[in-house]
Amino acid sequence: MSFEEEYQVFLNRHVQARNGERLRRLKEGHNQAEMLFLKQVWWPLFSHFNYLHPEYEVDDFKDGKRYLDFAYIRPGIRICFEIDGYGPHLKNISRWQFADNLERQNQLVIDGWTVIRFSYDQVKERPRRCQQIVQQVFGQRLGDKLDYTSLTYYEKEVLRLAVRKGEAIFPKEVESYLKLSDKPAKKVLTQLVEKKLLIPASGNKRIRSYRLGNHVRDPI
Repeated sequence: MSFEEEYQVFLNRHVQARNGERLRRLKEGHNQAEMLFLKQVWWPLFSHFNYLHPEYEVDDFKDGKRYLDFAYIRPGIRICFEIDGYGPHLKNISRWQFADNLERQNQLVIDGWTVIRFSYDQVKERPRRCQQIVQQVFGQRLGDKLDYTSLTYYEKEVLRLAVRKGEAIFPKEVESYLKLSDKPAKKVLTQLVEKKLLIPASGNKRIRSYRLGNHVRDPI
């Protein structure tokens, strides 16, 4: 399905599963900034919204409730994505409100969450950079879980490098990373291309850089 179709299915599914305050916060809190994040950052990377929860409710450190813009949740993994707007209300918050916001984020980290924040302007004007950050955080959390039993040690390590970097990798950095000379490193890259786990990012006959194949861009 297209982004618009999948997005509507995603939103409807969460609306139907909620009631009370959780439903109200989803309807009122999920706005243009959150939708733009999904359209320009998340969808180009993954083409699905699996394990992603909008306006996710968590216990607040003051015994109340708070809502995260997006929560990505799998066993052993909890990542919070926040999209912050820049507006007049930011200039009007008190020092205590500012400190309270910092304390809330600290508590999420203490509770085992990884917190990633983007500004609305970043999502709108620099979506590719935001995509790279998302790929990097997934690479750190999930790169060690690549389970391709038919691959060699070196092949797995190159894939981990590509996932963690979140952008094109170059033969020279693969040589340095694997501590191999030119020919053995290129052999590993060639094998991964043949298995369609890497594809050329630049060059044709003489490949100058590589990126993850489309079916492994989502390492989850």
